[in-house]
Amino acid sequence: MKTLLRSIALATAGIAAATSLPVAAQQMFSDGYLFLKAVREKDGETVMAALNTPGSTIINSRDVSTGETALHIVVKRRDAQWISFLVGKGANPNVADKGGVYPLQLAAQLGFKEGVEALMAAQARVDVSNDAGETPLIFAVHRRDHDMMRTLLTGGADPDRTDNSGRSARDYAALQGSTGGTLAVIEDAERDKGSAGAETYGPSF
Repeated sequence: MKTLLRSIALATAGIAAATSLPVAAQQMFSDGYLFLKAVREKDGETVMAALNTPGSTIINSRDVSTGETALHIVVKRRDAQWISFLVGKGANPNVADKGGVYPLQLAAQLGFKEGVEALMAAQARVDVSNDAGETPLIFAVHRRDHDMMRTLLTGGADPDRTDNSGRSARDYAALQGSTGGTLAVIEDAERDKGSAGAETYGPSF
């Protein structure tokens, strides 16, 4: 009887120790952790092996600590080739990390235009916002990145969507003044959109 009780006590202690391990240690036993590690290390062979496992849904795994997906990881290193590869394998660009940041926001914040274009082509929502309500277009305005602004506006970004302070991309552009040129980018995009959507009647020559 004493032997049985001792065995149970040891087993219970082992379980408690395992569940009290730091997050990083627990992750070592996770397929998702190993997949994200391979993405970080650009280990294509391991990534392909994980993705080719029948029934695998590992492509959208999230880091236990940060909530980052593989797309967050490759956007951070400005790697358009890996973005295209991952979305081609079914990676969802509309998954935020624990801070409410989406891959498209991250790319816009970094000024990574090629990444923004690749994510938008994969149906990333263009007006996503983080915990502060900031959109990719607001980030582009703050950076005075006119090319990025045009890309986002052409993709349907709303210049009047406000952040948690109640200001929109248009508001921030106006605050920069006419010499900044950011407000003109928004107005030009709206004018172009209006011209493209205008109906014409009668014959054209």
